[in-house]
Amino acid sequence: MASESIHPAAGPSRRVVVAAVGAAGLALTLNACGSEDDSSSSSSDTGAAGGVLAKTSDIPEGGGKIFKDSGVVVTQPTAGEFKAFSSKCTHQGCAVTGIADGVITCPCHKSEFSVADGSVKKGPATKPLPEEKITVSGDSITLA
Repeated sequence: MASESIHPAAGPSRRVVVAAVGAAGLALTLNACGSEDDSSSSSSDTGAAGGVLAKTSDIPEGGGKIFKDSGVVVTQPTAGEFKAFSSKCTHQGCAVTGIADGVITCPCHKSEFSVADGSVKKGPATKPLPEEKITVSGDSITLA
């Protein structure tokens, strides 16, 4: 009686497994950074550079409004003072989706930024939101 040696079937190499796990992790990260939340504080708009982005009455005092299409957040920290910042979180590039209680919030890792100057109020972000140029003329806000 001939005895055959039993060899386990060849499986994927360690390199293939590590690459697959890395690709899956990258896909999850990119999906999280690209997720959008249809929050009431966000809006689509036609405010390309030079066009009217909003009316001053659209921006609540102490809060703000997110303009997804233009990639900006317009805030009114105090009555009659308007600021604009990039809506892209400085941590990993997710789009911010919320504004409440004087802070702009990123949904991906919960970083918080000041509506007054874009500074980091809560990490993991370490850099402020970049300021964007806007012009206020009468009751119109335009992206410069």
